[in-house]
Amino acid sequence: MKKLGKCLLCALCVVFSVIPAFAVYNRYGIPDSSEIRRDLVETWFEAPLQNVRMNRPELRTNSIGEKFQIRLEETEDTFNIFVAPYARIEVDVYSDKGKSTEMQDMYPGDAAGSFLLIRDKKSGKPLRLRYYFSADSEVFVQFTPSGKTAFCDYVVFGCYAARGVPTGLPFSRFYTSSFEQVVRWTEKMLPWQYSRVYKDGYHASLQMINTIKELNPQIALVDDAMYDEDGKPVSISTGAARKIDRELADKLTLSGAGYLKWIADGIVEPLAGSQLKREPLILSTVEYKNVGFQGILSENYSISFTLDWIRNLASAIVSVRTRRTYLYNESGTDVTIEPFTSEMTEKGIVNSTGFMENTGYSMHSLKALLYILAVTEPETFYFGAIRETDRRSPEVKVFNECCVFFPYFDEQSRFKCVIFKDGEELSFDEFYGRYILDFVFLTRVPAVEEFYPYRP
Repeated sequence: MKKLGKCLLCALCVVFSVIPAFAVYNRYGIPDSSEIRRDLVETWFEAPLQNVRMNRPELRTNSIGEKFQIRLEETEDTFNIFVAPYARIEVDVYSDKGKSTEMQDMYPGDAAGSFLLIRDKKSGKPLRLRYYFSADSEVFVQFTPSGKTAFCDYVVFGCYAARGVPTGLPFSRFYTSSFEQVVRWTEKMLPWQYSRVYKDGYHASLQMINTIKELNPQIALVDDAMYDEDGKPVSISTGAARKIDRELADKLTLSGAGYLKWIADGIVEPLAGSQLKREPLILSTVEYKNVGFQGILSENYSISFTLDWIRNLASAIVSVRTRRTYLYNESGTDVTIEPFTSEMTEKGIVNSTGFMENTGYSMHSLKALLYILAVTEPETFYFGAIRETDRRSPEVKVFNECCVFFPYFDEQSRFKCVIFKDGEELSFDEFYGRYILDFVFLTRVPAVEEFYPYRP
């Protein structure tokens, strides 16, 4: 009986010691090639390039039936060894008959579950290795050798949420480690909270997106145009009543700023019974020094117009929702987080500029920032004020344009961001290409399901 009791106790210890590993594995739900990689060290990971070139691409299967391809790809300076999981992917095929979609068997080198070792072509030495774990291939962790140990990075769309963090572990240890082990070894070093994507947590955001898309065709862009608290067309700059051209009588006539107010009104009116008033929205939120060109310019022109506008819009929504009046600096709506240490640029890796007061964020880090916000603040959208620079001498920096961002994750846990500006939807690439040299300031607003914007 004593022997039986000891056996049962040992069995239970084994079972419970295995549970954490499988819990992490299941949580990320990615294929694991660690047992396959144990057989690749001598022939692929440490063999000279001329020997690796002799290796044909291999297909191997792990103990639970997941299939991987091992292959070599070369660049001018490096040779790269992939251990890539099987995937069946939709591919667009073009022929004389037109475009069709086919399913093809593939082994993407940057899919979740892929392992990549990058080696120097001249010396054969390892430069870095990567673990891809996200549905977005531009989100990964990587390790670089440093003496006898390895440093680690956490990369999000070209920005480093952590960089050069010492692990205290030999670089070669990561040749055969599972992703579960990587997470466990680095859980206090890397910001793994950014990997916890809840793909079902964006219902209100998606509902607002669909409503705005439906109504966009009914909007006509008109300068300096908004609707007041009673739904009457007025000028933003003067508050005077506006006349609407006959051909636009069946449209909502809005400027870019008026368009953002229209979205805000769709949240506020069901709660307050009226739309937002104009006067609180044009209050200045920035004080410029009297000396200097910007300060002199601000005395005659509203150079912070859309920054003031989005701050006051966001704080007005908070005030209505809480039934307590908040000014912009009391509402907690400004986005000021600094999740990145550095970023990749054409000139190499440079320190991140991060958040700049009354300026916002560089466009270079915007996609990565919105990804982090989508993870950490689900069911939230963001008003954006764009700070453009007229690069004449002296430079003029002005907030004239604005937009709204809806970041979320789709059913495949892939990051998406819908951008609305001036009554139209823009892709992120379109937006980025247009404002690549500029900055954007963000204010946060909770997404709501009770969203009823005014209809013409």
